Amino acid sequence: MPHRTIRARRLALAPAGVLSLALVATACGGSGGGTSAAPKDFTYLSVTENTTTRTALTTLSTSACKAENDALPLKVETIPQAQLDQKLQLLAGQDALPGMFAAGNAPALTKQLAKGGKVADIELELERLGVLDQLEPAAVSTIKALYGGKLMALPYEYNIEGIFYNKKLFQENGIAVPGTWDELLAAADKLNAKGIQPFSASGAQGWPLTRLISGYLYRSLGPDALDKVDAGTARLTDPEYVKAAEEVAALGKKGYFGKGVGSIDYDTAMNQFLTGKSGMFYMGSWALATSPIPSRTRSARRTSASCPSPPSRAARAPSTSTPPTSAWPSPSARRPSTTRPAPGSAASPRTSAAPP
Repeated sequence: MPHRTIRARRLALAPAGVLSLALVATACGGSGGGTSAAPKDFTYLSVTENTTTRTALTTLSTSACKAENDALPLKVETIPQAQLDQKLQLLAGQDALPGMFAAGNAPALTKQLAKGGKVADIELELERLGVLDQLEPAAVSTIKALYGGKLMALPYEYNIEGIFYNKKLFQENGIAVPGTWDELLAAADKLNAKGIQPFSASGAQGWPLTRLISGYLYRSLGPDALDKVDAGTARLTDPEYVKAAEEVAALGKKGYFGKGVGSIDYDTAMNQFLTGKSGMFYMGSWALATSPIPSRTRSARRTSASCPSPPSRAARAPSTSTPPTSAWPSPSARRPSTTRPAPGSAASPRTSAAPP
């Protein structure tokens, strides 16, 4: 179950856990909208792949916040996650950001919007409302670590990310749970030799593949690998960074992600794994709750487990387990993901932001 970002009854927003200035101001009291003109509705821009927040807001609009919704109707707009950053930049340039929106796919965009005065100072506004102490401390510290010490966005749930694997396929083919990158490659080789696609992945979304690259960097260079790039003390073109991309690209060249991975969407990739057509699947724990095929998910829970990305080469990672998963702790799962979510600590919070 997702951890709630807010524990407040008075905000009536705990089910979603997604807050920003505009939302706090309008949820059960106040006015919303991202422009100075009086808004006609309260607009929330979400990514198509995320149904959690819009479902919670819709529920609130017909229950706890019905009166407020009658005065300022909720309007939900969606856009594919891959197009989110471009859309936010376009709206920001037109001074037309909605009252609340899913944060950009990387913290850099939200930082840019905040620098231009396009994003609310959530901490200041929550202090004014007297509810700042109702935020989960872990949510605050995680977001501040990503956004330069400022509370620019809030996660609505925490997820563990890792590589799910089909226990039955592993057992039938004598494959042990990998603990290193070399062992992961060996497992993929064995699956492929048996005519089983080693990995499912959504190349259309992109992030499931880039997460593997960032995971390799985390394990080989440390948790601050990408922070160094952001700070300018390292470059993505440095040999050790290029190597991470080459390692994952090598899997693709061997056909280990299957044919046409660049056009495979999230649901198709998940379906491949849940139906036993692939042995492994990098994903977050949200997949257990949001699968488009619940009956198959229940079956998968009995026959699959998850493990965090193995450390590169020789170093081994401890294994932990919770029904129905066991884990290789995923490097990227230790960092919040600003979309799906972000997935992105053992938590990958998905976040939203709002204009002031």
